[in-house]
Amino acid sequence: MTRTIDLNADLGEEVTDDAALLAVVTSANVACGYHAGTPETMRFVCEEAARLGVVIGAQVSYADREHFGRRSLDIEPSLLREHVFEQVGLLCEIADAAGVSVSYVKPHGALYNRVVTDEEQASAVLEGSGELPVLGLPGGVLLSLAEAAGRTVFREGFPDRRYTPEGRLVPRDKPDALVHDAAEIASNAVALGPSVDSICVHGDSPDAVATAHAVRRALEDAGWSLAPFAR
Repeated sequence: MTRTIDLNADLGEEVTDDAALLAVVTSANVACGYHAGTPETMRFVCEEAARLGVVIGAQVSYADREHFGRRSLDIEPSLLREHVFEQVGLLCEIADAAGVSVSYVKPHGALYNRVVTDEEQASAVLEGSGELPVLGLPGGVLLSLAEAAGRTVFREGFPDRRYTPEGRLVPRDKPDALVHDAAEIASNAVALGPSVDSICVHGDSPDAVATAHAVRRALEDAGWSLAPFAR
C-alpha cells in the first residue's frame, strides 16, 4: 500500500519566494493579514495554487504584525473569535474569486502554541472558523476539541523544530530550538512521517525553497507519495 503524506508551507508572508514554494508543496497556509500578508499576496498565492492544484488553508493569527504573530496575547475569546472569522472570511472571498476553496484552518505562531493548552482560545479559533478541518499539533487541546465537535482534524509535524519530551515545540527563544541543516531537516521529516498527516516547512527562512525540495525528495525516497490531506 502506498503511504501518502502532505507537505505544507506558510505562504503570503512577503518574506519568501511564494511561487517557488508552491511548485514543491501540496498545501499552502496563507497568511490572512493579521501577522503578515495583504489582499494582493493572498490573491497571488490563491491564483497560483489554483493553477498548480495546491490546497489552500487559512493561517489565522493574533493581530500582531509588529511581532509577526509570535507574541502570545491575552485576548478576550470573543474578540479572538471575531478576528479569526474576519481572517477566514477575507481569504475565502479571495480564494473563491481565484477558483479555489479554503480547505482548512491552521493557527500561526504564538496562537498555534497557545491553543495547544488554552481551551478558551482554542474554542475561539474553532468558533471563528466555521466547520473547516483543522491542522494542528498532535495531542493539543485544539485538535481534541475539534474532534469532539465532529470536525475533521489533521496532525502536523515540524522537521525544522526541536520538540520537548512532552511533544510540544521548543520555544523559539530557547537555544537550539530551530534546525537549520537541510539534510537534518529532511531526515527529521522522514522520521515524523508515520505519526502525522502533514509535514510543515517554514517559509520565512532564507533557504526555505531548497529545504522544501530536500524534504520532498527525502519523503519520496522513503516511499511516501505527496498529496494534499484536505480537498
